[in-house]
Amino acid sequence: MAAERLATIKRALAGYWRAPGGATRNGPHVRDALHLKRILLVMVVALVPCALFAMWNTGYQMHLAMQAHGINELFTWREAVFRLLDVGNDPAYLGDNLLLGALYFVPVLLVCWASAFFWEALFAAVRGMEMSEGWGVSGLLLALILPPAVPLWQAALGMSFGIVLGKEIFGGTGRNFMNPALAAYAFVFFAYPANFSADNAFVPVDGISAATPLALAAEGGMAALESSITWSQAFFGFIAGSPAETSVLACLLGAAILLFTGVASWRTMSAVLLGALGLSTLLYVVGSADNPMFSVPPHWHLVLGSLAFGLVFMATDPVSSAMTDAGKWFYGLLVGAMIILVRVVNPAFAEGTMLAIVFGNVLAPVIDRFVLKAQMRRRRLRYGQG
Repeated sequence: MAAERLATIKRALAGYWRAPGGATRNGPHVRDALHLKRILLVMVVALVPCALFAMWNTGYQMHLAMQAHGINELFTWREAVFRLLDVGNDPAYLGDNLLLGALYFVPVLLVCWASAFFWEALFAAVRGMEMSEGWGVSGLLLALILPPAVPLWQAALGMSFGIVLGKEIFGGTGRNFMNPALAAYAFVFFAYPANFSADNAFVPVDGISAATPLALAAEGGMAALESSITWSQAFFGFIAGSPAETSVLACLLGAAILLFTGVASWRTMSAVLLGALGLSTLLYVVGSADNPMFSVPPHWHLVLGSLAFGLVFMATDPVSSAMTDAGKWFYGLLVGAMIILVRVVNPAFAEGTMLAIVFGNVLAPVIDRFVLKAQMRRRRLRYGQG
């Protein structure tokens, strides 16, 4: 019995570098170039630009802060690695920045992967089912959106919550109504809020304060924002923030890969964009004497926070988003509007992208149900059935 359960894990590991031998060749089934493993592989490839930029920008922002404050060493175990490799702390050097960013990102990624793999393997072995490769994408997504200095045990705990209570408890891959990485992020966000609200949460250098652009806008509106960064800096991602969420350009490269391969829905992406642009334009026109976030124009909202990353990689999750074509429009418009509503109107949260997508995931099945009922009603009226 134990050997049979371990065979599930063995087949899953072997399947990463060779095609499974049990592929169906005959019979009544749909032939399609896309299958689960290929979809997950495309997701990983699409995330590569964001991951590389995340490592570089984390190191760049830290080295920039160290240079500005006259700090010459890191005062952590990472300084020993720098000395061992005889590498300096100069923001002008690509290698220095990549190394420092990797020393923060890679440990978090390995912990997220180990935690996700453990729970996926355990549930697959107990149930006697084939193991899904989704743990790799979930672990990568979570590592990319957590603050770089998040304690590793919190990352492991969050990933465990996301895999077990966000997916496996509902039956595993394809049966979950919520993105596991988003469930994990929500757990860490609410259980350990200090990780996200500390002055140096996203530029982890002791003794310095580096507010994110959204925090600056919430405090002083456009005057504070434009005195600190330009729109093009925010578009390219040369700003402080969650590792993979700062560069809109990297997200656009990922979006091009997902759309070209047919993995993500252009309807969902377009609807999120329209929802965010529509509500941000309305709030900008209405204005507010008390809330500085009302003064942020729509084109600035698109390059701030995690809107671009959430739009491309999270809202388009084919399992947890709406399935029907019309439902994707309603779902996307809801998510886009919720993102702006949370970040502008709710002073408790400077960013609302991930929370808005979680809200959209919860309502996606209801949206699909109403869309299908409306289609069936129209069909009955058209053909006079039942």
